[in-house]
Amino acid sequence: MQAIIGIFFHFIGGFASGSFYMPFKGVKRWAWENYWIVGGLFSWLIVPPLAAWLTIPHFTEIIRAAPKEVLNYTFLFGLLWGVGGLTYGLGVRYLGMSLGNSVVLGFCSAFGALVPSIYYNFFPATGKTSFSDMTGRTWGQVVIAGVAVCLFGIYLCGRAGMGKEKEVSDAEKKKSIAEFNLTKGLIVAIISGILSACFNFGIEAGKPMAHQALAMGSNPLYQNNVIFVVLLWGGLTTNFIWCFFLNLRNRSFGNYTDKSTPLLKNYVLSAIAGTTWFLQFFFYGMGESKLGNGASSWILHMAFIILVANMWGLVLKEWKAVSRKTRLTIIAGIATIILSVCMVGYGNALKQ
Repeated sequence: MQAIIGIFFHFIGGFASGSFYMPFKGVKRWAWENYWIVGGLFSWLIVPPLAAWLTIPHFTEIIRAAPKEVLNYTFLFGLLWGVGGLTYGLGVRYLGMSLGNSVVLGFCSAFGALVPSIYYNFFPATGKTSFSDMTGRTWGQVVIAGVAVCLFGIYLCGRAGMGKEKEVSDAEKKKSIAEFNLTKGLIVAIISGILSACFNFGIEAGKPMAHQALAMGSNPLYQNNVIFVVLLWGGLTTNFIWCFFLNLRNRSFGNYTDKSTPLLKNYVLSAIAGTTWFLQFFFYGMGESKLGNGASSWILHMAFIILVANMWGLVLKEWKAVSRKTRLTIIAGIATIILSVCMVGYGNALKQ
């Protein structure tokens, strides 16, 4: 039952992450860097401490008392993840909701799900699952097989994207994705996929703060919220520096106060996008606390994001003009990812 509840929380988080970019599509006459950083202020600075305050009232005391090493590593992984999050936005911008998410999260799934367990092989920690533990037990073997199946599903999604590139005219592609660029998109998506996995590493680095929250009587469901505050400071730093640079280079500072644009609407939509983005990790933390396995939680989270993002890709008609073969390929990719989710969930049920 705990595994089912955990999977449900991951689905809500995945839906939030797979949907957060949609409000940005309603922003008019703003440069990308403007709406990205406005949304980011809500994602990384405003909403996380509010969520922590509501669920862990003493979160500021926990952060102040945390060892410097814990804070430094959590912030460092946040910085690296920030580069991944930044390039994630660019990947979706150039490839669209469907293909962009599939490529980015494919790499993110593999690195984020398996690297922590490999790390604990060399640096054992009480209560942490090593890769050897996973390979030597039936439940772990099922989880690893689920990861492999998920990556194959992502490969199918990527193959469908390559088919789209060959089959659809530039004019048709621009109708569904205004700035479609396969080369740029693939480069930034690969970078994003690898570095985005650092979020999972940051959660592991900040676990002592979560343990302290539990010791002070906090609900286990929300233990990770104190980690997110520090981790997302790193993400904010990276994204703020880059967007500030783009504002200077593109002379787009005026967008923030340009009354010829729908200012209120743009700010509201950006705020909604940013808040929705944070909710993915709010519910991710709840799901991870139920499943008790970082590798499984990460792959489930990524898989649900891919499914939701591909759903939006179909709604936005990103695959409208492709051949029947390419359309069947993307459907097969989505179905394969659904299978992987079931496998990972079953593996966790076996463990419990």
